[in-house]
Amino acid sequence: MLDWNEYRKELAGRLGEFAELSPGTMEGYKALSGAGKKTGHLDAKTRELIAIAVGVTTRCDGCIAVHTKAAKAAGASREEIAEALGVAVALNAGAAMVYSARALDALGE
Repeated sequence: MLDWNEYRKELAGRLGEFAELSPGTMEGYKALSGAGKKTGHLDAKTRELIAIAVGVTTRCDGCIAVHTKAAKAAGASREEIAEALGVAVALNAGAAMVYSARALDALGE
């Protein structure tokens, strides 16, 4: 398993390098990332739980590292995080079912 604290540090350094090389991209990402906070419809903990689940479904270690720490800081319990992960597992299984139907459809042509 990863040393997640060390990984976060290494990732921050690399993303800092990327920001120097492509500042507009990083500014655009920050704008997208912060947009949801402005509406106030979801609290920080809920947004972070969603982010963890999406991070798992997109297989993004950086997302998992950053958003698990942020979820904990926002008051998410281990049980709440596990429930969000259960949603991610179900969504991945559901997507595999849908694409299985697509594969069978392609076979028929």
